[in-house]
Amino acid sequence: MKGRNKKTSDSGKESAGVAAAGLVEDGMIIGLGTGSTTAYAISEVGKRINEEELDVQAVVTSYQSEMLAIDAGIPLTSLSEHPELDLDIDGADQVDFELNAIKGGGAAHTKEKVVACSSKQFIAVIDESKLSDKLNHSVPVEVLPYSRNLVLQNMQNMGAEPEIRQAVHKDGPVITDNGNLIIDADFDVIENPNNLASELSAIPGIVEHGIFTGMIDEIYMGKKDGTFDKFK
Repeated sequence: MKGRNKKTSDSGKESAGVAAAGLVEDGMIIGLGTGSTTAYAISEVGKRINEEELDVQAVVTSYQSEMLAIDAGIPLTSLSEHPELDLDIDGADQVDFELNAIKGGGAAHTKEKVVACSSKQFIAVIDESKLSDKLNHSVPVEVLPYSRNLVLQNMQNMGAEPEIRQAVHKDGPVITDNGNLIIDADFDVIENPNNLASELSAIPGIVEHGIFTGMIDEIYMGKKDGTFDKFK
């Protein structure tokens, strides 16, 4: 299914985000993720709440999505208050045709995975550059600082090239919202995402990895021509 035409370079992202926001219904408790395409969805949800007087509350996955949601006028709640969500809208760094994904470019994948697994339906919004025949993006891994050397060694033994992610606008490593480090591990082409996910989960000190398998229900993909496709 294709969406409306746009003219700007981000028009496909906007079309996908707006379309995903159209799934939100009155009375829903939703999850809102992080990323440039998700930002359009957040803005549209806020617009619909204002114009249609929808009764909607959101659980956010990062400080970024929290600020965007507040600016958009979306009432916030928590998983403590609402442990089961109706819908989750989030982005991805890369997705394959089996709907496996790699997330964590924004260092928020731990909360994003918790929210996705707490939702009845998980919609991923991406642009077409994120779609790949096979996953080959580096895998973000959130790690307890105390365990970083152990985790690095285990990843190297698995054939990866791991690096602690460094901050851009300050000296030192990126620190997550949970107070942990991010290691980006390059495994080249990931032939079996499920197996790699299990291997990473077994390493002591890893809080969560960015491989998402069996979680996405549908993809809304923005295209360069300003339209979007959706598939599942």
